[in-house]
Amino acid sequence: MRWTYQAVPEADVGALSRDAGVSPVLAELLLRNGIAPADAGVFLRPALAGLGDPFLLRNLEAAATRLRQAIAQRESIVVLGDYDVDGVSSTALLVSVLRQFGLDPRFVVPRRSEDGYGLSRSAIDRALEEGQPQLFIVLDCGTNSHDEVAHLRSLGIDVLVLDHHRTKERVLEDGLLINPHVAADETGADAAWRNLCTVGLVFKLVHGLLKQLRAENHPVAFSLKLRDYLDLVALGTVADLVPLTGENRIMARHGLTILQESRRLGLRALMDIAGVRPEQGIQPSDISFRLGPRINAAGRLADAAVSVELLLSDDEVFCYETAQKLDVFNRERQDIERKITEEAERLIETHYLTSPGIVLFDEAWHPGVVGIVAGRVSRKYNRPCVVLGNEGDMAKGSGRSVDGLNLVEALGTCCENLTSWGGHPMAVGIALPKLHLEAFRARFAEAVRTLSGSDIAQANLTLAAWLTADQVTPALMEELDALRPFGQANPEPVFGVRNAVFRWAPEVFKDVHFRFQLEDSRGRRLHGVAWKLAHRLPPIGVPVDLAVELNWNHFNGRKLLQLELIDWRPAAGT
Repeated sequence: MRWTYQAVPEADVGALSRDAGVSPVLAELLLRNGIAPADAGVFLRPALAGLGDPFLLRNLEAAATRLRQAIAQRESIVVLGDYDVDGVSSTALLVSVLRQFGLDPRFVVPRRSEDGYGLSRSAIDRALEEGQPQLFIVLDCGTNSHDEVAHLRSLGIDVLVLDHHRTKERVLEDGLLINPHVAADETGADAAWRNLCTVGLVFKLVHGLLKQLRAENHPVAFSLKLRDYLDLVALGTVADLVPLTGENRIMARHGLTILQESRRLGLRALMDIAGVRPEQGIQPSDISFRLGPRINAAGRLADAAVSVELLLSDDEVFCYETAQKLDVFNRERQDIERKITEEAERLIETHYLTSPGIVLFDEAWHPGVVGIVAGRVSRKYNRPCVVLGNEGDMAKGSGRSVDGLNLVEALGTCCENLTSWGGHPMAVGIALPKLHLEAFRARFAEAVRTLSGSDIAQANLTLAAWLTADQVTPALMEELDALRPFGQANPEPVFGVRNAVFRWAPEVFKDVHFRFQLEDSRGRRLHGVAWKLAHRLPPIGVPVDLAVELNWNHFNGRKLLQLELIDWRPAAGT
């Protein structure tokens, strides 16, 4: 692993430290993240008042007007949302708000095995089984669904589509499309709302709806508190790997606090089952590794409508039973995923170790879990990976990227044989006939090679700042908390610590991890842990450089500062 560090000019660090009243370490981190000195205060203290006018989004005002009409005329509505966390949380948010206004919208989630991805005709047919609505709302898919939207319009049904997936195809012509990436040149490519995922777009739509209804003195519009829905926004925003900057940062930061205090019985039950302790504070990792996978598990192996029902329910017994059911689905998913990951790694080691971009397929692989496998192997081999499962004559699955390579851009140069594809820079879904697999594999590898411009397989570890052991203090941790939530475009900082000396032998546990202790210059002990590094124990009594993350460890009611060792190397000159 190659360590990289690019120094920030000391004069700039000193100036920002003085002007913003922060430590030089925090000033360096802000400058490294591209935060201008004038914007530091807003970034460190993101306020809900910083959310912009929702009507700046193309078509949002017209969509809010159409919803206002539906409320006034008590129209029938169907909401179709995708089966991932963003789609599930988007559906739950919109359905919940519409219920507050006395409507009873039906909702449907595509069944992966029966309907495939997105707004398919089979999903539409199932949605219309109980009758045709006057308004059909599509969430987290539909940007490219020209034929399907035209079919709904031919039945006399109005259509709203809220989606954030990028496309290089023609813009949807029928219905109203709210997609922040459409016509970006007209509304400003750097707009604070540009990278909202779908649940963020739904939040903006509801904001616009409330503005219109409050102007009419609608009583429900004044009683409904938009802030209370930010827990759902945080779920979808963190899980969908969108950049945690701009309005995403504002909503995720406040949403995590709302999630910590959430009164939704379904979320409380799911947190309990997943081992999330709200009293310890909820971090993005709790969504990414505990709540999100369980919400996703139903859509991967069964019907994601179960997850929507969980988020909407006020029945405590139902919520706990459903949370347990999702936990069972998740364990089943983990077993399947573990087996496929082992097989995928063997394929890579045997056949594709030198390929800059990897495409894997097996007839026996479950299409519902290959996205997770793609994420695992892309991280392990530091290369974009597309992993495909079997679906009749088709190969369907997902791709995951690495920092610095835009998957949408890569696929745009090699999509000739794909029957469907879409997503965002870090994650995509694709489908193609099996007979075109080899051609696509070659084209994808070439696309990655061309775009990466270097040996992408060489993993880089970027250091955010160098610290001394004396600087690792609870005061620094409090400052780092102001940078949270960490995620895409706001990565958790990895610090370098020079000339650390292990005076005590590390304690190996579970055969693969180890705990360790260090001392600073005053004899204060620092505690740390290294995950899956027991095969690389550092030497005793010899200076080494460390790359670490800093976290709080909650144990037996105590909150302790903990170093998490990412990598180590011999200190310079040793």
